[in-house]
Amino acid sequence: MSSSILTVVLKGYPRLSETFIAQELLGLEQLGFRLHLVSLRRPTDKKRHPIHDQIAAPVTYLPEYLYQEPGRVLRAWWKVRRLPGYRRAFWQWLKDWRRDPTPNRGRRWGQALVLAAELPPDRALIYSHFMHTPGSVARYAALMRGIPFALSAHAKDIWTIPAWEKREKLADAAWAVTCTGANADHLRELAADPGRVDLVYHGLDLSRFPPPPARKAGHDGRDAAQPVRLLSVGRLVAKKGYDDLLHALAGLPEGLHWRLIHIGGGDKTDLLRLAADLGIADKIDWRGAQAQTEVLAAYREADLFVLASRIAADGDRDGLPNVLMEAQSQGLACAATAVSAIPELIRDGETGLLVPPEDPPALAAALARLIADPGLRARLGGAGQARVRADFGTAPGLDQLVRRLAPFCPPSP
Repeated sequence: MSSSILTVVLKGYPRLSETFIAQELLGLEQLGFRLHLVSLRRPTDKKRHPIHDQIAAPVTYLPEYLYQEPGRVLRAWWKVRRLPGYRRAFWQWLKDWRRDPTPNRGRRWGQALVLAAELPPDRALIYSHFMHTPGSVARYAALMRGIPFALSAHAKDIWTIPAWEKREKLADAAWAVTCTGANADHLRELAADPGRVDLVYHGLDLSRFPPPPARKAGHDGRDAAQPVRLLSVGRLVAKKGYDDLLHALAGLPEGLHWRLIHIGGGDKTDLLRLAADLGIADKIDWRGAQAQTEVLAAYREADLFVLASRIAADGDRDGLPNVLMEAQSQGLACAATAVSAIPELIRDGETGLLVPPEDPPALAAALARLIADPGLRARLGGAGQARVRADFGTAPGLDQLVRRLAPFCPPSP
């Protein structure tokens, strides 16, 4: 029965950097939900994770740029312009556009027209991952169709849009979920009804990250032939703080021998230049974006994990980076910055080491401790692994999400 199909709006699909979304989609399918994915952009990654091949849901791609499919957009407008909710949606879009007169805002309207026109008539809810662009498309289309929409908010989508937009979307949404306590507190302060905002940790699908083989005794960085292997996984964007990490690595004592492996997409031109200027270029292996099987192998080969997250100039920041949970699930000791929700996962000195953001000397000191002390790495790695496996599985979050979704789109028995 088509009314039991859940429409999920995504910014792009599939994406290597959004395993947390793929994990949720697969989890919902396994719980009996039938999904229809609607993506605002086509995939750009050259690889895909194995989990994407396990997701059965069909995908509809909206016009990424309206000039590419003008006929589709015009046919959509002709179809939806007589819907009872069309005028309300149009005036809402116009109000938003006057406050944000950008091409992106116009594109959202065109994509919403196509979504509203092509959505089967008996869909009961539009569920959007990300509050910013996908949330706008879902909201306008839902207003046109006279059905509710719901939001799943994460990081950049919360912290880079104005308060008025967050406040109004929360007022219109049936409910919203977000993945960190810091996010939830912020959104509840803006919501007319704070009870409609739930904290739902993504958690980690531990079946995809089984315990690693027993780790061998680690090196202590004194032997140049056996450097301690550092790993960092993340996109090369400002909020990940990779320039801070390079400065921290350059500040390590000369007697410590190490090697950094980086996995993640993005433009590394400036970072390559910085590494060369700092004299550490030959100690870094830039591997680019990798599939999850390759990332898992890298976790198991590494000696410690590092992430230098910070708040970017535009307000963008991490939520609770899945890569930290993934690393800890493999018994890796982690050094990270105390930004956003990272302290909700890592307890300083107990399950990892935390330092202030944008403080390369503090990060260098933490890394020096971990590189030189295999026993400390083993203790923190074991404690982090135990906590992730005890407290950060996917089941609790999926259960909360099911309670929100089921009244609109009940899963199949």
